[in-house]
Amino acid sequence: MSDAIKHECGLAFIRLLKPFSYYQQKKGTALYGLNKLYLLMEKQHNRGQDGAGIAAVKLNAEPGYPFMHRLRSTATQAIADIFSQVGKEISELEMYQPEIRKHPGLMKGHLNFMGELLLGHLRYGTQGKNNIQFCHPFIKKDIVPARNLALAGNFNLVNTEELFSLIDIDPGDFQKQSDLAAMMEVVHHFMVKEDEANPGNMSVSSVLKKSFQHFDGGYHVSGLIGNGDSFVIRDPHGIRPSYYYINDEVIVAASERSAIRTSFNVGENEVKELMPGNALIVKADGTYTIEQVLEPKERKACSFERIYFSRGSDEKIYRERIALGYGLSDNVLKAIDNDLKHAIFSFIPNTAEVAFYGLLKGMEDYLNKIKIQRVMAWDKDFDEEKLSEMLNRKIRVEKIAIKDVKMRTFITEDANRSEMVQHVYDITYGTVQSGMDTLIMIDDSIVRGTTLKESIVRMLSRLEPKKIIIVSSAPQIRYPDCYGIDMSKLGDFIAFKAALSLLKDRGQFDLLDTLYARCKELQTNDQLHTENVVKQVYASFTPIEISAKIAELITPVDVKIPVEVIYQTIEDLHKACPGNTGDWYFTGNYPTSGGNRVVNKAFINFMEGKDVRGY
Repeated sequence: MSDAIKHECGLAFIRLLKPFSYYQQKKGTALYGLNKLYLLMEKQHNRGQDGAGIAAVKLNAEPGYPFMHRLRSTATQAIADIFSQVGKEISELEMYQPEIRKHPGLMKGHLNFMGELLLGHLRYGTQGKNNIQFCHPFIKKDIVPARNLALAGNFNLVNTEELFSLIDIDPGDFQKQSDLAAMMEVVHHFMVKEDEANPGNMSVSSVLKKSFQHFDGGYHVSGLIGNGDSFVIRDPHGIRPSYYYINDEVIVAASERSAIRTSFNVGENEVKELMPGNALIVKADGTYTIEQVLEPKERKACSFERIYFSRGSDEKIYRERIALGYGLSDNVLKAIDNDLKHAIFSFIPNTAEVAFYGLLKGMEDYLNKIKIQRVMAWDKDFDEEKLSEMLNRKIRVEKIAIKDVKMRTFITEDANRSEMVQHVYDITYGTVQSGMDTLIMIDDSIVRGTTLKESIVRMLSRLEPKKIIIVSSAPQIRYPDCYGIDMSKLGDFIAFKAALSLLKDRGQFDLLDTLYARCKELQTNDQLHTENVVKQVYASFTPIEISAKIAELITPVDVKIPVEVIYQTIEDLHKACPGNTGDWYFTGNYPTSGGNRVVNKAFINFMEGKDVRGY
């Protein structure tokens, strides 16, 4: 994604099922759990770079001794910072007790994070400011162990105001900016009520059913409770990803299957998907259940997970990204009039590499078919040189674009900042035949188009190709997201800008006033959630018309080389990623009514000139 956006988060949960002495003997270290937590977090570092946090709960702690601990960081390398602090605590302990590692029981008593229950989180700041108080896990403390809670998750909620009203809380400034704060208050509210009704015998299942039914959004959440219980839960639509692995030593959950597989060296089929509306509940004694605590709804797993967010080392995701690129082959061939001899293929940024391989395979399949047809048409009228020339034809691939180290725009004047942005990427000179070759660059998605216009297209034009084709392995992003990705302002989307430009070209711009009036009417009647009014902005135009206008908008005025933009189709997206059908940012078909409210609110904000989030 050449335009950076904030997205997703990463979650890691571990419940050790054996005494620490077991891991000391069998694994060579009593710190086995912490080592695995570190690995799980590092293998998901792509999911959050604004901060990280860990929490631990110790079982059977002596009365009066702390049993729940938390550590958070917003350092540049937040995971390393956290675990270096844990390591420093261990080193300081060893200075005074050099033999301490031989005594796991003593280590547990002296090390804050040597707990049987471990929770880790990686944060991208989709809501709230990027400072340490917004980092997960959040904790609630109480003198009653069963009322202590550490909570973290990968989620966004779109009904936080209603949640505070539900439990009759007047939120402060901090709480208003954090959906986790709202979730924490609701879950804790029902925990206390459950503990009051069943002291010493809390039903975690009951707490989850009563609290999570109120949350409108996509979520993958884990909680550690002071009495030793714990849970992992996934939203009813399965919007956010959730995976788990269980053996006789550990219970593990994470946001990505490949992170668990790598960290614990297990096969694909050993890591299970936590199904929509299900919760993995672990009791203090280590017994566990997987329960359907929320009624499952139509599966709408986020397709962006497969296109961009999740690590491509997962074999299923790898194959799906290959398919995404392959599915673009026919349209690309059409755009270059099947002239592979004068076509150069490349990708930008690096996250588009796997889809690029898929597109390349499509080109190779076409070229091989042509080779067979030509050779068969020759009958016996060929010699070795002619045959060799035909068989050696290849798809032309070059490393065209190179991203330099992050350019720091320390010059404040707008004109100079624009000049600096142009040089975020550099090109490989001597790769293109001037005026003859077409450059085809695949990106995994195009959100704002800013980097394309200000840097990439201008940069590619310096090679003087005959034509530039930008290919997106994702469809046109037309609508805000409110379930985990920080895309909530309509005015940011290049597809929305293209639709507005087309309306203006066709003398239909007054449609916006009509739609604005409709949104305000719905808002007055508390009906913003009932329909997606913004769909009508796009209704008069085909995807090809919008793509053509986007190509105009991303072409700098001083660049005269033709630019074309080719997007993935919705149909080919679903064909490539059949298990992740969540496509609301492309189609406007939100899985919950809160999505309609968000998109309509975003349109109201746009019309009123408010540069704020839609939720």
